[in-house]
Amino acid sequence: MRVEVYRNLHRSCWSVRSTESGLVVDHVDAINLVDAQLVVRPAGRAKVLREGRKNVHAFIRGTIDGQAVQSQAVEITYNPYKYDSFVVKGTEEPIKTAQAVTLTEDGKAYL
Repeated sequence: MRVEVYRNLHRSCWSVRSTESGLVVDHVDAINLVDAQLVVRPAGRAKVLREGRKNVHAFIRGTIDGQAVQSQAVEITYNPYKYDSFVVKGTEEPIKTAQAVTLTEDGKAYL
């Protein structure tokens, strides 16, 4: 199933939204995605910068994978006040796609 996953700051979990219906279908502590696209919607980011209030404009789109990803060597992050895309933490190297992404219980994301 193709989904879009984003950090839910109110529930301290990951919200899983169906790409077919656009509805949130689950809230999870951790999830693995394959064939991932890391999406930042420019208009949503501009609204955050203009209003100073967060909204859901960045997410990872991919297929749910039940297998745990063994390597968590590369952490990625997104901050609308610093970057216009997801980046490799510490390097500011933009990331648009990934073969696999692991979203962890502590709110971190790894390639």
